[in-house]
Amino acid sequence: MRYLIVLLLAMTPTLNAMAGEPTTDRELDTLIWWMTGSFSSEAQAREDGDFLHIALHMARIWADRSDGVWLYVEQAVASSADKPYRQRVYHLRRVGEDLIASSVYTFDDPLERAGAWRTESPLADLSPGDLKPRVDCTIYLKLRSDGAFEGSTLGRLCSSKLRGSTWASSEVVVRPDGLVSWDRGWNDAGSQVWGSAKAGYRFDRVAGAD
Repeated sequence: MRYLIVLLLAMTPTLNAMAGEPTTDRELDTLIWWMTGSFSSEAQAREDGDFLHIALHMARIWADRSDGVWLYVEQAVASSADKPYRQRVYHLRRVGEDLIASSVYTFDDPLERAGAWRTESPLADLSPGDLKPRVDCTIYLKLRSDGAFEGSTLGRLCSSKLRGSTWASSEVVVRPDGLVSWDRGWNDAGSQVWGSAKAGYRFDRVAGAD
């Protein structure tokens, strides 16, 4: 516990700068603080060859908006960092006394904006009106008793056509030093057709990330 407190204090200036202005919601601010930054699954990939070395970057965008918090999210295989396979926008907001929603959006020509997380104002040329919602793929998060945030999509609501799937599920646990994300696709019979079969990807926070 003492180590965790020291780690948080050391990271506070950098993370506050990345996260933008605080909201009036302390739990939401904490979640954004922990989600913002650069992360890597390199350690997990070294431990288990069934997992790839993935780089994950999340940067706050449109910080002047008052309708929640918006993040640009980019994932790429580390060996092809300039060609991300997933680029999304997350919209996080309070939807209940103990519930935070993270809605998921896509946008046109994503590869033209690869590496946008490095810029001072990512996706400044876009607005929410330019985004396409992934309907019913919202992740709902709660603060656990151990201090981590945990959430998932709801049932079979998130539709997917990837690799023969008809619906997808996403589960996530967010802590100050990283997160675990488990995305899977399923067919109508409930059989998994894509995603890790073992466990979620473990993304450790990368110290001194660009």
